[in-house]
Amino acid sequence: MAVYLANDWTLRGQKVELVLMKNEGEFLPLIPPSIDVFTLNVERLRSSIWPLRQYLVRNQPDVIWASMWPLTSVAVVAWLLAWRPGKIFLTDHIHLSISCSRELGLPLLALKSIMKMTYPLATGVTAVSKGVAADMTKLSGLSEDRIRVIYNPAAVGIPVKPVSTDVSKDLWGKGFNHRILSVGSFKLQKNHSLLISAFAKLPVELNAKLTILGEGGLRSSMERQIAELGLGNKISLPGFFKDPYPWFLSADLFVLSSDWEGFGNVIVEALECGVPVVCTDCPSGPSEILEAGRYGILVPVGDADAMAIAIKESLSQEHDRKALMNRAREFSIVRISDSYLDYFGLPLSV
Repeated sequence: MAVYLANDWTLRGQKVELVLMKNEGEFLPLIPPSIDVFTLNVERLRSSIWPLRQYLVRNQPDVIWASMWPLTSVAVVAWLLAWRPGKIFLTDHIHLSISCSRELGLPLLALKSIMKMTYPLATGVTAVSKGVAADMTKLSGLSEDRIRVIYNPAAVGIPVKPVSTDVSKDLWGKGFNHRILSVGSFKLQKNHSLLISAFAKLPVELNAKLTILGEGGLRSSMERQIAELGLGNKISLPGFFKDPYPWFLSADLFVLSSDWEGFGNVIVEALECGVPVVCTDCPSGPSEILEAGRYGILVPVGDADAMAIAIKESLSQEHDRKALMNRAREFSIVRISDSYLDYFGLPLSV
C-alpha cells in the first residue's frame, strides 16, 4: 500500500523518500528510480530511533508518514529528538487491542501507555477503517475527531479480463466444478483452520477446489489438518505469489476466515476482479468494505458451519459482478492518494 501511494505521489510531482530498516523485501522491484530509498541498517525497531533521528536531521522532510505500531511510536520519538522537522502523521492498519494480546503477548496497559505518550504529539493520525479508529481512541486517549479514517488503496486498476482455459487448468487443475480462493499469511489472525473445517463440511457433489495463497509459520499445522480430513486432492497451498491476480480472475468465490483485520485488502482485490466474497464479520474492516453484507456474505467469527452454508449459498447464486467491481473502485489508488494529500495539507498535484 505504501509503494502504491508513494508511486502516485511521485507522479503528481511530490518528492518522495522511502526509509526502511533493511533494504530487503519482495516489493523492492516496484519502487521506481525516482524514489530515493534510505536504509537504517538495523535489525530491531528499538535500534532504529537514533539512525532515524539522524535521517530526519539531515534530510528535513516536510511530511513524515509512519505506518503501523510500534514503528509509529518509534518515529515520534525520533522526530522529537530531531527537534520536530516538518509534520508527522501516523497510521495504523490493524485492530491493535486484539493483535497485541493474541500475537505479541504485550499487556494492554503497556500498549496504552506507549500510545498515550506518543500519539497525541503527532500532527495527525489516520486509521484504515472505522473499527480501527474506534480501537485507537480507546488505546491512545485521542478523541474521535482527531483520527481521520482513510481506507487502503487496494484497488490497483488491474484490467479485468477472462483467464484462458489453459491458464485456469494450470492454476487449479482439472475436474472441479467450483474454484474457491483465499489469500493471506499463514498465521493465527487469518484462522485458516476455520476455512479448512468449513470446506470439509461442503457437500461432495459441489466438487469444489480450495486454493489458499500465502506462506507462514502455520503451514505445517494446516497441512496436517488437510491430511487428517483426507482433502489433499481438493485443497492446495501453492505458496506466496507477488501477483495473485491470475488466481482472482479465475476464481468463482473468495473466502476470508480471519478472526480480526484492520481493513482487508484482499477483499477489495477480489471485488475488483468481480469475484463474490464470503468473509467473517471480524473487527475491523470487512463489514465496512462489504457495506454490512450488501456486496458479500458476512458470517460470525469462528463459525465453520455458518461459513460452509454461506459458501454453498454464494456458489449457487447469480452475482452482479459489475456492481462488485464498481464497489472496489471506491478504494482506488488515486482516490485514496487524494485523501492523504489533502490531510497532509499538500496540493493534489505540483
